[in-house]
Amino acid sequence: MFEYFYNEIFRKTIISFGTLFNDLSIKHADSDGNQTVTKVPLAYGPIGKFLARLEQSPNLNKSVAMTLPRMSFEFTGLTYDPTRKVTTTQQITVKDPDTETTTKKVFMPVPYNMQFELNIMCKLNDDALQIVEQILPFFQPSYNLTVNLVSEINEKRDIPVVLEMLIAVVLDNAPVFAISSFIK
Repeated sequence: MFEYFYNEIFRKTIISFGTLFNDLSIKHADSDGNQTVTKVPLAYGPIGKFLARLEQSPNLNKSVAMTLPRMSFEFTGLTYDPTRKVTTTQQITVKDPDTETTTKKVFMPVPYNMQFELNIMCKLNDDALQIVEQILPFFQPSYNLTVNLVSEINEKRDIPVVLEMLIAVVLDNAPVFAISSFIK
């Protein structure tokens, strides 16, 4: 009944979401006024996994495998979006990017919204505020990502990433921020 295909559309979208937050840094000044810049590590996974690691070693000054600040993100949901639906029989015809002679037909994509959660875990409140302040200005209320979704037909799409909410939680005097967003 169904022909096999796998274009890695979800995988590419998840990776693209993560790359938005790859190069965030924070600055600290010592008592002499010397500033050090620290890149904030980013990992894919639920916040519970990272909080469990912190509970195993609550002394955050001790050198451990996990240091703070740290960010994690995870794909949390997928919902159908009927407002963007087009006729199911509508097709896109494109030239094959390799041969430029043969044409390929593909059906219109099915509209889904992907939900993500970005978590920011910090020892100091100022660290969390520095990170959040580097993220928020780009979402007004959305940020467009250009993703090459289907390489066989060289289909690039601008995908809006919409910031839904920002939640701040303090655990053991360490702030944890959760930013909820979705991709249309």
